[in-house]
Amino acid sequence: MKKISIDPITRLEGHGKIEIFLENGRVKDVFLQVPEFRGFEKFCEGRKGEDMPQLTSRICGVCPVAHHFAATKALDSAYNCEVPTKAKKLRELMYCGYIIYDHILHFYFLGGPDFLVGRDAPKEKRNIIGVIEKYGEEVGMQVIKHRAYGQKITEIIGGKATHPVCGVPGGVTKGINEEERKEIEDMARSCVDFSLFTLEIFKKNILENYKDLFFNEKFDLEVYNMGLVDSNKCLNFYDGKVRVTAPDNSEYTLFEPREYLNYISEYVYEWSFVKFPYLKNIGFKGFILSKDNGLYRVGPLARLNVSEALTTKEAQKEFELFYKTYNKKPVNNIFAYHWARLIELLYASERALELSLDKEITGYDGIRNMDLKKPKDGVGIVEAARGTLIHHYFLNEEGIIEKVNLIVATTNNNAILNISLKIGAISVEEYLDKEDEKLLNQIEMFFRAYDPCLACASHNLKFQILKKENNKITIIF
Repeated sequence: MKKISIDPITRLEGHGKIEIFLENGRVKDVFLQVPEFRGFEKFCEGRKGEDMPQLTSRICGVCPVAHHFAATKALDSAYNCEVPTKAKKLRELMYCGYIIYDHILHFYFLGGPDFLVGRDAPKEKRNIIGVIEKYGEEVGMQVIKHRAYGQKITEIIGGKATHPVCGVPGGVTKGINEEERKEIEDMARSCVDFSLFTLEIFKKNILENYKDLFFNEKFDLEVYNMGLVDSNKCLNFYDGKVRVTAPDNSEYTLFEPREYLNYISEYVYEWSFVKFPYLKNIGFKGFILSKDNGLYRVGPLARLNVSEALTTKEAQKEFELFYKTYNKKPVNNIFAYHWARLIELLYASERALELSLDKEITGYDGIRNMDLKKPKDGVGIVEAARGTLIHHYFLNEEGIIEKVNLIVATTNNNAILNISLKIGAISVEEYLDKEDEKLLNQIEMFFRAYDPCLACASHNLKFQILKKENNKITIIF
C-alpha cells in the first residue's frame, strides 16, 4: 500500500495534514489528521466564569468574536439573566462586523484564490498577491478596506479589533455614541456595495468557469444540515434555535441551545485530536453517506439549507437565485459553500446596516442587566463563520468553572471533511502516482471549501503525565 501525504495543508487556520492511502493505484482511504493539541476545555477549569469570554477568544485569532459571544451567552444562561434589547442589538451588530471580515478573508485570501487566480496557476500565485495581480490594485485596496471595516465595527463596539472585551453576563460593558453609530452606518453601507461587487466577480469569473466542480453531482454529499434560525426559521448568526434538516429537506428537529446534549454526541478516533460529532438518535456509522448515519454539516451551505428565507432584501434575492440555479433544496455540492458564503457576506452587511440605522443602539444606559441569579451550568450557541459553535460551562456557587464542553464549528464538520477529501482524491486518482502539486492542491480545494479552523477544533483528550524531568514532560494518551 502506498501513502501520499499533503503536509502541511495550506491556506487554513491551524495545522493539519491529509493522508492518502493507495492500493493497486486506487484510493483506499483518506484521512484528515490534526496533530496540534490545544486543550482549552481542560485549562479553563478553575477559572472565574466572567473570564471565559476573554480566555476563549484566544482559541483563535480569526474567529475570536464567535468564541467571545458564545462564552458570553453561556454566562447569560448560567446566571439566568435576560439581556436588554439594546445590548442584544449591539452584540448582533458587532457579530455582523466579524462575519464581514471573516468571509472576505476566506474568499480573497484562503479558499477563493484557487478560483480567482486559477487552480492551474503556479502555487506562488494562488494567494492574495496573485488576486491583486490579476484583478488590479484597486480591487486589492477595496478588499483590504472592507475587511478593515468589519474589524473596525468590532473595535468600536467590542473595544478591540481582534480580541473583544465587551461581553459580560447580562449585556455589554459599553455603549456607542451617535458619531460612532454614523461611522458604522457608513462602513456597513459600503460593505453592502462591496458584497454585491464580490458576488458579481464570483458569478462571472468562477461559477461560469468551474461548472465541472460546482455542478458535478459526484461532489454532492447528502447529509443532515444544522444551523441557527430565528422564530420564522430565517438565518440568524447570533441567536435563535438550532434547526436540523434531513437530506430530503424535511425538518428533523428544532431545539433550544440548552437541549443540545439530547441531540449531539461525539465519537473519538485515536488518530486525531478533533472529535467527530453526530446526531445522537441516529448514531455514528463511520465515514459513509446514508440517511441512517447521523453525520451533518454546518457552516454557510448548511445555514442556507436550514433557512426558509433571509430577512434582508438583496441577500434574499441571491438566496432565491442560488436555489433556482441548482433547482433543488437542499443544495449538497461541496463547492457551493463558496457561493453560500458570499450570500452570507451580503446578508451580514445588510443586517449591519439595518442595525446601525436603529437609533436605539446609541447611549450608555440600558446596556446591562445586573440581576444575576445563583450560577449553574449554562449553554451559549452562535453561528461562527465556519458553522454552529457551542459553549457549555458548569459553574459552582462561587461562579468558578468546574467543567467546560466546547463543540466547535470545524469539529461538527470533521467527518464530512474526511468524506469530502476522499471524494476529492478519487476524482484525480488516476494521476495521483505522479504526486503533482497542482493535483494535490485540487484535493486541498475540497478541504478549503469548508474554511476549516483546526486551531479551534482540536480538543483535550484524556492523558496522563508519565514523568517530568529536566523541564521535559512525557505524556501518554
